[in-house]
Amino acid sequence: MTPRKLQLSQALALALLAGSVSACASGGVRERENVQYVDEPATLLYNRAADALDRGRYPRAITMFEEVERQHPYSSWARRAMLMEAYTHYQAQAYDDSIEDAQRFISLHPGNSDAPYAYYLIAICHFERIMDVGRDQGTTERALAALNDVVRRYPDSPYARDSRLKLDMVYDQLAGKEMAIGRFYLERDQHLAAINRFRNVIENENFQRTTHVPEALHRLVESYLSVGMTEEAQRMASILGYNFPGSEWYQRTYALMTEEGVAPVAVEEAERRGWLRRTFGRVL
Repeated sequence: MTPRKLQLSQALALALLAGSVSACASGGVRERENVQYVDEPATLLYNRAADALDRGRYPRAITMFEEVERQHPYSSWARRAMLMEAYTHYQAQAYDDSIEDAQRFISLHPGNSDAPYAYYLIAICHFERIMDVGRDQGTTERALAALNDVVRRYPDSPYARDSRLKLDMVYDQLAGKEMAIGRFYLERDQHLAAINRFRNVIENENFQRTTHVPEALHRLVESYLSVGMTEEAQRMASILGYNFPGSEWYQRTYALMTEEGVAPVAVEEAERRGWLRRTFGRVL
């Protein structure tokens, strides 16, 4: 089992107290099984559904969880089955269906103790579909909003702790998109547009801990030198050298400034000029 599936199975056990559920993801729930059932106890139906889920028989699991709801609509088993439908769709990578199921659970049972898991599952469904930085980041934005929703609503829950970790990855993704657009402009000598993108990476507090900050500072040096803003280039180089002195990007910056005949500014002088300020543990 992959770490992601193990993590989600453990979260489900925590939320539903229904035991550990494991299964390998498939291409999705293509259709529900067309099976007719006689009235049976909720526990029997639920256990059959859970067994089908455990075996990776997602259409059958969905059908039987729905049967729990149909036959026992006002029972605790029906509420549990509703959320298990969302989880089954998630396991089958049918993310839109999973989100719809989770939202239905929230609308019907907003105060239920399992509501935090429903919000978390919505966030994870968006998170799983994040595309590379070369694609539209609409899904990334939706994942960001959903993860923040979990943290805001249930700040002390296990789901909030995991959501905060995933938020760091989401911010890194969004900062990466800014960098990709900035490079696009820079390659076409649209330096002012590029500068705006690179500055956003170092000035947006959510991006300041991402992996893209060193490159953003180097690209700013490159851009400012291209438009003759030498002092701004020196300022960015000072910040880069102070925070990432041994990085590849600082070495490239130093080489570029040497090539352009621009002298680096010492830390003491940079501090005297007020170029360095401490933010989030870094001098930016």
